[in-house]
Amino acid sequence: MRLAIITTHPIQYYAPVFKLLHERGNIRIMVFYTWGESSQKKHDPGFGKTIEWDVPLLEGYPYRWVRNTAARPGSQQFNGIVTPDLCDLIENWHADAILVFGWAWNGHLKAMRHFKGKVPVLFRGDSTLLNSQFSWKNLCKSFFLKWVYRHVDTALYVGSNNKAYFKRYGLKDHQLIFAPHAIDNNRFASDRSNEALKLRTAVVQEASDILVLYAGKFEKVKNVSLLVSAFIRLGKPNVHLLLLGNGKQENELKELAKDHTNVHFIDFQNQSVMPNIYQACDLLCLPSNSETWGMVINEAMACGKAILASDRVGCAADLVINQSNGFIFESGNLKDLQEKLNILTSSRKQLIRMGNNSQSMISSWSFENIVQTIENIFSQLEAEGDLHR
Repeated sequence: MRLAIITTHPIQYYAPVFKLLHERGNIRIMVFYTWGESSQKKHDPGFGKTIEWDVPLLEGYPYRWVRNTAARPGSQQFNGIVTPDLCDLIENWHADAILVFGWAWNGHLKAMRHFKGKVPVLFRGDSTLLNSQFSWKNLCKSFFLKWVYRHVDTALYVGSNNKAYFKRYGLKDHQLIFAPHAIDNNRFASDRSNEALKLRTAVVQEASDILVLYAGKFEKVKNVSLLVSAFIRLGKPNVHLLLLGNGKQENELKELAKDHTNVHFIDFQNQSVMPNIYQACDLLCLPSNSETWGMVINEAMACGKAILASDRVGCAADLVINQSNGFIFESGNLKDLQEKLNILTSSRKQLIRMGNNSQSMISSWSFENIVQTIENIFSQLEAEGDLHR
């Protein structure tokens, strides 16, 4: 059984899934990277720098770089991925089914249209309805999206908000199968206590101090300024805020926090270092105005940390349980964020308890779960005679 996987470029959250699928050997896979080989070193406008991950993303599974003829190659615009050879490559490889990551690129949508009715089309995306508002433009978009998803046989939804999105745009319950967003839980949970302690002592003054972390891009949609404002109003000298990342709002945030010695900044850090940083903190906050998922929450939970997230973060509905492993606050509501932050930073013992709950909850949100789900879909398709049609 052969599965052709279509995705733009190597991503640290997907490559381990491809590797595990290949290692288990129940399905033969080929990953088609549609951005082209130049995607290995790409400029990330959010971080304002070229990002090259320091964990292996091309080892342990078969893949092909697809020729991308776009005038301006990239994933930021629909015509940034134009792949005239893609469908022929997949047909010549004799795929029994295709799995497409995202439709919003020329080459991906053409592949979905081409293969619909020829082989089963599986789809993976994490969009939500959290920011949807009525407008005539959105109404027209709704008709278009319903047309797009008519080219999908099965969607692998990542959580409850994503499932609601797929149902809004025409997919039925029998077409929706849960395959959670996941990270390498074992790598993040592995003991980094020495490295974490070194970082922690460089930031906090006393061992009993509490360290709150934000990790990500400094851009408007992340609403980091709201977190800084709430933290400053908190006025607790034994609580520290660590802002990790870079981006367009970096100077603005530093200006906002300049008079507060318990607000600290660290530049973007690569994947191999991130477990050290999560393990050094007590609480992760993600205050975004819009976030389809929020993988930093998975990562922090795997490290055993409490979570504070806005209700516009896609994963919050599934991964954050109020008073159990953290709190959800109303997006953009400074007072609500400050109140929840105050409750959470009132006791480090409470944060440790919540962090233990986080680690327990996230254990089943794993690569193994995703791979088993894909294998089960193939077994079902084969049993129903839908392969080799």
